[in-house]
Amino acid sequence: MSSPRPEPQADTQATIAANRTRYEALKQAGNGVTPRHLPPPTARDRAPIAEECIRHKETVPGGWYWTKLIRRGEALRIVNTSATPGVSVFAWNAHDTSERYNSADTVKIQWTSDLRKGRVLFSDMGRVLFSIIEDTCCAHDAIVGGSTPASNAKAYGDASLRSTAENMLLAAGKHGLGRRDVAPVISFFAPVSIIDGRPQWREGAVTSGDFVDIRAELDLLVAVSNCPHPLAPRSEYAPGPIECVVYRAPPSTADDICRTASAEAQRGFENNDLYLQA
Repeated sequence: MSSPRPEPQADTQATIAANRTRYEALKQAGNGVTPRHLPPPTARDRAPIAEECIRHKETVPGGWYWTKLIRRGEALRIVNTSATPGVSVFAWNAHDTSERYNSADTVKIQWTSDLRKGRVLFSDMGRVLFSIIEDTCCAHDAIVGGSTPASNAKAYGDASLRSTAENMLLAAGKHGLGRRDVAPVISFFAPVSIIDGRPQWREGAVTSGDFVDIRAELDLLVAVSNCPHPLAPRSEYAPGPIECVVYRAPPSTADDICRTASAEAQRGFENNDLYLQA
């Protein structure tokens, strides 16, 4: 029998309490310039895409991956046609692949893991890669990450099933990249909440036909993996197809909610502007 975990020393507890107080103060200051309410979820019939704006449309079978160059000002709509629990996305700066999506910074900089319409996805260089401009379910995960052979073995008893970790490596290889170029992903349609410090799945938050639109703020190499999330409460590995649509998005304006939702987002777009002007 293992021995009980020792209680933290008093000075350690004091340090933890001081750090928590400092964190809450910084969070409150950051939220002080944030609008009280982000936009509500997108109604499924309120964001049609004009046919002439579509550059590419492709169905991605369950378990497979898809990768493509998405230019600045274009958007990617991912349609979850069969309510697959989790579709993972990763991205690199198309002109400098050492810059890539950073889940930790995306959550930390915006003081929230609740990523939905009005939020942005940051790179590891403090720039905005994507803005979430439409979102029907507002149920996504930037904490746990995508599936792996080990998580498939645990959930389904078969490590050979296709996983997001392997799909991302295959997608990276299409661009001459490798394992060192892949980091934790964001998983859309994955309703994970952190309760008492532990990730919990919220059943019923994702339904067939849900979609999310992410607008590229730089030229990006984008990879999508259509594999179930590691926490998805399903006994069978049965991801359904999804649809990826690349289209010319409406131009961003100065009062765009993705630009103005927080001071951190504003600085991220300022960093984009400086980079694009160089």
